Amino acid sequence: MRRYRPLAPVLAALIGLSGAAQAMDADPAGAFLPVKAAAPAPEGAAALCTAYDWVCAEGGDQAAAAGADALAVARVVNGAANAAIRPISDLRQYAVAERWALPTARGGDCEDYALFKKMKLVEAGVAPEHLLLAAVLDHDNKPHAVLVMRSEMGDFVLDNLTDRILPWNRTGYVFLRMQDPRAPEGWVSVFARGGADLSS
Repeated sequence: MRRYRPLAPVLAALIGLSGAAQAMDADPAGAFLPVKAAAPAPEGAAALCTAYDWVCAEGGDQAAAAGADALAVARVVNGAANAAIRPISDLRQYAVAERWALPTARGGDCEDYALFKKMKLVEAGVAPEHLLLAAVLDHDNKPHAVLVMRSEMGDFVLDNLTDRILPWNRTGYVFLRMQDPRAPEGWVSVFARGGADLSS
């Protein structure tokens, strides 16, 4: 079983990350998740902005879009978090069906991984409004949560089920709703299906 381990050594190594990041490809057409009407936050996520102010923070007009360097940092954070955090359900950990929170020493479930990755990427200098929590249906049509990084090249997905960072439209997931990229304290409906699953 995986155990929670500090990511400080990994994040320290990111400080010296060069600009020669591995390129990630995404089709220009449909590279970004469509933003539709306002939607309620998922169950268990309504109090996120109060619990963690960085979840709903905005970098303002000076916040640059995430580029290739940020995606390279995200790749390291995604893999390190997946290796460090032990999977455990909210029911087992908190005795409730759904609670969005940072992982504990016992571990966390999918939304806890996503929150942790957002926190670490904000600490690494990525504008928080480019890091959007999203609720999806996975390959088995079960509820799942991921972190979407909105980059210059499109929307990429950080997922606890794979160390690969894929464009949203190559995940095979059905995206239901996500934080509003224009005002992250709110959520918007998406209702878009990613293309063929290329995560294996």
